[in-house]
Amino acid sequence: MALLTASAVAVVVLIAAACSGDATEPDGRAYPPHTGTVATTFWVGEVLDPDSPDGSQRLSAYDADWLASYGGCDGVEQDGRCDTERRTAANDFFPTRMTPRQNPFYLDLPFDDRNDPAAFEQRGRVVPWAGDPGYAGRATSFMKNRWVRIQHGTAVCYGQIEDAGPGEYHDAAYVFGADDRRPANTRFNGAGMDVSPALNGCLGLRELDGKHDVVDWRFVDDVDVPPGPWTRIVTTSPPSAW
Repeated sequence: MALLTASAVAVVVLIAAACSGDATEPDGRAYPPHTGTVATTFWVGEVLDPDSPDGSQRLSAYDADWLASYGGCDGVEQDGRCDTERRTAANDFFPTRMTPRQNPFYLDLPFDDRNDPAAFEQRGRVVPWAGDPGYAGRATSFMKNRWVRIQHGTAVCYGQIEDAGPGEYHDAAYVFGADDRRPANTRFNGAGMDVSPALNGCLGLRELDGKHDVVDWRFVDDVDVPPGPWTRIVTTSPPSAW
């Protein structure tokens, strides 16, 4: 067995601490916590329902060709399908069959401020960072690439918003409310977010592709995201043209 250098050991320790909830949490602007939220798993390239307008992850709310932008199926291609796979800390929870061009630690929340007219109309009033530099007057999405802190048991991981859903697309009361409101969505056991395979593995969810795992989450600002496998590749691309 090869011996690790001191620097390699330090990296392994950092990743393990970050994914076990031991990473230092920086102080920053406070966002309300959301607790006991059902989190399902989705992945770039998944086709859940080819007959549904929101049943394919070959595209996202913010990218008309998400599959190409990401670099391909975020999982295992077999029999013409893109299936998910179990992720482990051995390779930072990254996919094992492809090299992503974007952050594999991605998620969605049910507020599509680009395509949903109700969400677009509300966003200036409900999105907490709408008045921050770079957002005021922006014609495109306020949501894409924003960071979210997610906790399952003692595991704490971070991901970027790259799609909208599940099931609802202007649920401002749940996404931005301070009263820990339940999601309006009733599909998939009332799920309030979808997480990527990388987040599924990092959080240690029991189900690879289920609807019974529960997480706590809240928004965080960029400056409050600690180093971890989720910062190996940070997605910065704006929404693509439709």
